[in-house]
Amino acid sequence: MIVVTGAAGFIASCLVGRLNQDNFNDIVVVDNFSVAKKEDNLKGKHIKEYVDRENFFEWLDEHYEEVEFIFHLGARTDTTEFNKDVFDLLNLNYSKQMWNACAEYQIPLVYASSAATYGSGTLGYDDNEEIIPLLKPLNPYGDSKNDFDIWALQQTAKPFFWAGLKFFNVYGPNEYHKGKMASVIFHAYNQIKERGSMKLFRSHNPEYADGEQMRDFVYVKDVVDVCMFLMHHRKNSGIYNLGSGKARTFMALALNTFEAMGVEANIEFMDTPENLRDNYQYFTEANMQKLRSIGYDKPFYTLEEGVKDYVQNYLMEGKYY
Repeated sequence: MIVVTGAAGFIASCLVGRLNQDNFNDIVVVDNFSVAKKEDNLKGKHIKEYVDRENFFEWLDEHYEEVEFIFHLGARTDTTEFNKDVFDLLNLNYSKQMWNACAEYQIPLVYASSAATYGSGTLGYDDNEEIIPLLKPLNPYGDSKNDFDIWALQQTAKPFFWAGLKFFNVYGPNEYHKGKMASVIFHAYNQIKERGSMKLFRSHNPEYADGEQMRDFVYVKDVVDVCMFLMHHRKNSGIYNLGSGKARTFMALALNTFEAMGVEANIEFMDTPENLRDNYQYFTEANMQKLRSIGYDKPFYTLEEGVKDYVQNYLMEGKYY
């Protein structure tokens, strides 16, 4: 039996689909299932049981002997939310409770951290655990993820295997429900479909031309493949970057979206909103050497491959993974 939290969300629902592909069908999904627009993410998947996140730890106390692995991907992920209490409740304290339960029952655990922990990137993007206490995230979401990473590294009681994954800019199917927090590719597709053009943020940094801001965009299919690898690997516990390892520009992302849709490129620029400007990242790139060093050798989707697959096989078809 495998537990996936945040299961109705973007990455976790793709993971459930990926587990099903490998014939793992005894899956317990944990979430707040009251959000109707997330329901399609789990439709048609093989699921053993639905457990509300409020009731999960009581459920686990009864069923821990049957649980083989936990993927804790549930979190509040809104980077524009500034109520620290929300993040303390869902991202920090709930995760501590999950860790302690996995340590007590010796259940292996993979949990979602975030590249938001790196802040402006002044200390680089290396998943060196020694620098984690020195990182300065740019928003309460990033703080909550870094606070948990710091706490996890300080624990003497721990699951026999655990891994924290610093997700970079993940894109792909099953993010239809995410609204403003969906990937730029999702928004680009919808803008191009509606009006034949799309808007990117103008650069407010003299070192970067408009559209040349860079991010490490990682396709969700790679993310779930890494999760599968760790589920089978179960050694080399620690915190790992999970990006493509290659920064690409927003311009390249936009042009690939137009090409995948068969539409002539038409890109406009708009000012980055003032409330985002001071905390805007102009460059992120995951150093992926640590994950490679423990044996993950599968190549990552290039931006070209990922955008084409996402646009043509999911967005244009209205399909889910």
